Amino acid sequence: MTLLDDPIATAGLVAREVRSGARDGVPTRIAVARRSYPTDQADLWDALTNPDRLPRWFLPVTGELKPGGRYQTQGNAGGVVESCDAPRQFAVTWEMGPTMSWLTISLAPDGADTVLELVHEAQVDPGFWTRYGPGAVGVGWDLSLMALGLHVESGASVDPAVALPFPTSPPGIEFVRAAGNGWAEAAIADGDDPVTARTARDNTIEFYTVEAEGSAES
Repeated sequence: MTLLDDPIATAGLVAREVRSGARDGVPTRIAVARRSYPTDQADLWDALTNPDRLPRWFLPVTGELKPGGRYQTQGNAGGVVESCDAPRQFAVTWEMGPTMSWLTISLAPDGADTVLELVHEAQVDPGFWTRYGPGAVGVGWDLSLMALGLHVESGASVDPAVALPFPTSPPGIEFVRAAGNGWAEAAIADGDDPVTARTARDNTIEFYTVEAEGSAES
Protein backbone atom coordinates (compact mmCIF):
# COMPACT_ATOMS: atom_id res chain seq x y z
CA MET A 1 0.00 0.00 0.00
CA THR A 2 1.29 3.49 -0.84
CA LEU A 3 0.17 6.98 0.05
CA LEU A 4 0.70 8.63 -3.33
CA ASP A 5 0.20 7.75 -6.97
CA ASP A 6 2.40 10.64 -8.14
CA PRO A 7 4.87 11.67 -5.41
CA ILE A 8 6.77 14.17 -7.58
CA ALA A 9 3.59 15.99 -8.55
CA THR A 10 2.47 16.04 -4.90
CA ALA A 11 5.79 17.51 -3.80
CA GLY A 12 5.33 20.10 -6.53
CA LEU A 13 2.12 21.36 -4.91
CA VAL A 14 4.25 23.19 -2.34
CA ALA A 15 5.86 26.54 -3.15
CA ARG A 16 9.04 26.95 -1.10
CA GLU A 17 10.90 30.07 -0.05
CA VAL A 18 13.88 30.73 2.22
CA ARG A 19 14.44 34.10 3.88
CA SER A 20 17.10 35.55 6.14
CA GLY A 21 15.94 37.40 9.24
CA ALA A 22 16.87 38.26 12.84
CA ARG A 23 15.39 38.01 16.33
CA ASP A 24 16.84 39.97 19.23
CA GLY A 25 19.82 40.80 17.06
CA VAL A 26 20.56 37.13 16.31
CA PRO A 27 20.43 36.04 12.64
CA THR A 28 17.66 33.61 11.69
CA ARG A 29 16.74 31.56 8.66
CA ILE A 30 13.10 31.28 7.70
CA ALA A 31 11.53 28.41 5.77
CA VAL A 32 8.24 29.29 4.06
CA ALA A 33 5.93 26.69 2.51
CA ARG A 34 2.65 27.44 0.71
CA ARG A 35 0.08 24.99 -0.57
CA SER A 36 -3.54 25.24 -1.72
CA TYR A 37 -6.12 22.76 -0.39
CA PRO A 38 -9.48 21.89 -1.98
CA THR A 39 -11.61 22.90 1.00
CA ASP A 40 -12.95 26.04 2.61
CA GLN A 41 -11.09 28.09 5.21
CA ALA A 42 -13.26 26.96 8.14
CA ASP A 43 -12.67 23.27 7.38
CA LEU A 44 -8.92 23.68 6.96
CA TRP A 45 -8.72 25.70 10.19
CA ASP A 46 -10.57 22.89 11.97
CA ALA A 47 -8.15 20.30 10.58
CA LEU A 48 -5.23 22.35 11.92
CA THR A 49 -6.58 23.25 15.36
CA ASN A 50 -9.15 20.66 16.46
CA PRO A 51 -7.40 18.32 18.94
CA ASP A 52 -9.77 15.52 17.97
CA ARG A 53 -8.91 15.90 14.30
CA LEU A 54 -5.17 16.61 14.42
CA PRO A 55 -4.19 12.97 15.07
CA ARG A 56 -5.92 11.97 11.84
CA TRP A 57 -3.07 13.49 9.82
CA PHE A 58 -0.44 14.88 12.23
CA LEU A 59 0.06 14.01 15.91
CA PRO A 60 -1.99 13.99 19.10
CA VAL A 61 -1.74 17.40 20.79
CA THR A 62 -2.43 18.13 24.44
CA GLY A 63 -2.44 21.30 26.52
CA GLU A 64 -4.18 24.66 26.45
CA LEU A 65 -4.76 25.53 22.81
CA LYS A 66 -5.30 29.25 23.37
CA PRO A 67 -3.03 32.33 23.54
CA GLY A 68 -0.63 31.99 26.45
CA GLY A 69 -1.29 28.28 26.84
CA ARG A 70 1.30 25.55 26.52
CA TYR A 71 0.83 22.66 24.13
CA GLN A 72 2.70 19.42 23.47
CA THR A 73 2.67 17.21 20.39
CA GLN A 74 3.16 13.52 21.07
CA GLY A 75 6.81 12.58 20.68
CA ASN A 76 7.73 15.88 19.04
CA ALA A 77 7.77 19.60 19.79
CA GLY A 78 5.83 21.61 22.34
CA GLY A 79 5.68 25.29 23.13
CA VAL A 80 3.48 28.30 23.80
CA VAL A 81 0.56 29.53 21.74
CA GLU A 82 1.62 33.12 21.05
CA SER A 83 -1.43 34.32 19.12
CA CYS A 84 -4.61 33.07 17.48
CA ASP A 85 -6.87 34.89 15.02
CA ALA A 86 -9.39 32.25 13.97
CA PRO A 87 -9.79 31.21 11.20
CA ARG A 88 -6.95 33.26 9.71
CA GLN A 89 -3.70 32.72 11.60
CA PHE A 90 -2.02 31.27 14.67
CA ALA A 91 1.55 31.48 15.94
CA VAL A 92 3.37 29.20 18.38
CA THR A 93 6.84 28.62 19.68
CA TRP A 94 8.29 25.31 18.49
CA GLU A 95 10.45 23.88 21.27
CA MET A 96 12.46 20.67 21.18
CA GLY A 97 14.67 20.25 24.22
CA PRO A 98 16.75 23.42 24.60
CA THR A 99 16.06 24.52 21.02
CA MET A 100 13.30 27.03 20.32
CA SER A 101 12.03 28.27 16.99
CA TRP A 102 8.85 30.02 15.87
CA LEU A 103 5.99 28.75 13.71
CA THR A 104 3.22 30.78 12.10
CA ILE A 105 0.37 29.24 10.09
CA SER A 106 -1.82 31.52 7.96
CA LEU A 107 -4.89 30.70 5.86
CA ALA A 108 -6.43 32.69 3.02
CA PRO A 109 -9.38 31.85 0.76
CA ASP A 110 -8.69 31.31 -2.94
CA GLY A 111 -12.05 30.78 -4.62
CA ALA A 112 -13.40 27.48 -3.36
CA ASP A 113 -9.93 26.50 -2.10
CA THR A 114 -7.78 27.69 0.79
CA VAL A 115 -4.09 28.59 0.70
CA LEU A 116 -2.01 27.62 3.71
CA GLU A 117 1.26 29.43 4.42
CA LEU A 118 3.65 27.91 6.95
CA VAL A 119 6.53 30.07 8.22
CA HIS A 120 9.18 28.43 10.42
CA GLU A 121 11.90 30.73 11.77
CA ALA A 122 14.96 29.53 13.66
CA GLN A 123 18.29 30.76 14.97
CA VAL A 124 20.25 28.08 13.14
CA ASP A 125 23.67 26.78 14.05
CA PRO A 126 25.87 27.57 11.02
CA GLY A 127 27.39 24.10 10.99
CA PHE A 128 23.96 22.47 11.05
CA TRP A 129 22.76 24.71 8.21
CA THR A 130 25.85 23.90 6.13
CA ARG A 131 25.26 20.18 6.66
CA TYR A 132 21.49 20.04 6.10
CA GLY A 133 20.21 23.43 4.90
CA PRO A 134 16.52 24.34 5.09
CA GLY A 135 15.47 20.84 4.07
CA ALA A 136 16.11 19.58 7.60
CA VAL A 137 12.97 21.34 8.76
CA GLY A 138 11.39 21.86 5.35
CA VAL A 139 11.12 18.23 4.25
CA GLY A 140 9.53 17.33 7.57
CA TRP A 141 6.87 19.97 7.00
CA ASP A 142 6.44 18.79 3.40
CA LEU A 143 5.54 15.34 4.71
CA SER A 144 3.04 16.86 7.14
CA LEU A 145 1.47 19.03 4.43
CA MET A 146 1.18 15.95 2.24
CA ALA A 147 -0.63 14.07 5.02
CA LEU A 148 -2.93 17.05 5.58
CA GLY A 149 -3.81 17.00 1.88
CA LEU A 150 -4.64 13.29 1.95
CA HIS A 151 -6.88 13.83 4.97
CA VAL A 152 -8.63 16.89 3.56
CA GLU A 153 -9.31 15.24 0.21
CA SER A 154 -10.60 11.94 1.61
CA GLY A 155 -11.89 12.86 5.07
CA ALA A 156 -10.16 9.73 6.34
CA SER A 157 -7.30 9.32 8.77
CA VAL A 158 -3.79 8.74 7.46
CA ASP A 159 -2.69 5.34 8.73
CA PRO A 160 0.50 5.79 10.85
CA ALA A 161 1.58 2.27 9.88
CA VAL A 162 1.75 3.46 6.28
CA ALA A 163 2.86 7.06 6.90
CA LEU A 164 5.82 6.41 9.20
CA PRO A 165 7.82 4.19 6.78
CA PHE A 166 6.70 6.20 3.75
CA PRO A 167 9.95 8.25 3.33
CA THR A 168 11.98 5.04 2.91
CA SER A 169 9.58 3.52 0.34
CA PRO A 170 10.21 3.99 -3.41
CA PRO A 171 7.49 6.67 -3.82
CA GLY A 172 8.56 8.25 -0.54
CA ILE A 173 12.14 8.54 -1.74
CA GLU A 174 10.89 10.25 -4.91
CA PHE A 175 8.84 12.67 -2.80
CA VAL A 176 11.73 13.50 -0.44
CA ARG A 177 14.14 14.01 -3.34
CA ALA A 178 11.75 16.44 -5.05
CA ALA A 179 11.06 18.32 -1.81
CA GLY A 180 14.73 18.43 -0.83
CA ASN A 181 15.68 19.81 -4.21
CA GLY A 182 13.00 22.47 -3.89
CA TRP A 183 14.40 23.62 -0.55
CA ALA A 184 17.97 23.70 -1.90
CA GLU A 185 16.94 25.89 -4.81
CA ALA A 186 15.05 28.18 -2.42
CA ALA A 187 18.19 28.53 -0.28
CA ILE A 188 20.24 29.36 -3.38
CA ALA A 189 17.69 32.03 -4.29
CA ASP A 190 18.23 33.52 -0.81
CA GLY A 191 21.98 33.73 -1.42
CA ASP A 192 23.42 30.37 -0.31
CA ASP A 193 26.36 28.98 -2.25
CA PRO A 194 24.92 26.54 -4.83
CA VAL A 195 27.47 23.79 -4.21
CA THR A 196 27.01 23.97 -0.43
CA ALA A 197 23.22 24.09 -0.74
CA ARG A 198 23.08 21.06 -3.00
CA THR A 199 25.46 19.09 -0.79
CA ALA A 200 23.19 19.91 2.17
CA ARG A 201 20.24 18.76 0.06
CA ASP A 202 21.89 15.39 -0.50
CA ASN A 203 22.59 15.03 3.24
CA THR A 204 18.98 15.83 4.07
CA ILE A 205 17.64 13.36 1.51
CA GLU A 206 19.91 10.67 2.92
CA PHE A 207 18.74 11.46 6.46
CA TYR A 208 15.06 11.10 5.63
CA THR A 209 15.36 8.12 3.32
CA VAL A 210 18.29 6.07 4.63
CA GLU A 211 19.59 6.93 8.07
CA ALA A 212 18.05 5.09 11.00
CA GLU A 213 19.63 7.31 13.62
CA GLY A 214 20.43 11.00 13.81
CA SER A 215 18.71 14.28 14.37
CA ALA A 216 17.48 16.58 11.66
CA GLU A 217 15.04 18.93 13.40
CA SER A 218 11.48 18.86 12.10
